Amino acid sequence: MRTVELLPDEATEARVRRVWGRLAEMGMPSLAGHAHATNRPHLTLTTASELPWDARPALTETLSVLPLPLRLEGTLRFEGRTSVLAWRVVADPGLAALQRRVRELLPGGGNPLFEPASWVPHLSLGRTRSGPGSWPAALLPAELSAPWEGRFTAARSYDTGSRTVERLV
Repeated sequence: MRTVELLPDEATEARVRRVWGRLAEMGMPSLAGHAHATNRPHLTLTTASELPWDARPALTETLSVLPLPLRLEGTLRFEGRTSVLAWRVVADPGLAALQRRVRELLPGGGNPLFEPASWVPHLSLGRTRSGPGSWPAALLPAELSAPWEGRFTAARSYDTGSRTVERLV
């Protein structure tokens, strides 16, 4: 499986990493503890079974709209086999159009969460199997309550099989 992901500017990445660190310092689940070299803040646009060579020129052209504005506002929680705490990314028209176009170019992922009507843009902060009570609202870092503006400046693809990344833009 492959992903197509947007990467934030340096200041936004540093801010997200600080929040990861604060969550970890308070004993809450955090991506700060995920030591793999590919672990970094990102926004997943879609997944696909592969990145076909014949789709890459159109994908590169589509991603040439970068940089794009990035606005973080509020937190989200996703529940399932794994609970996730995330920082909500506000989907302005440009970001929504980019996600829709990338999904059209790579429809083979089969994950309905990346259909444009279902897609919930976010930057993950922590994940756990211990349940929804893992991040008490009163203990969340103050940075999460104030909106943050930055930019998405690059794109990459993560290969879940080889656990490697490929820079796309």
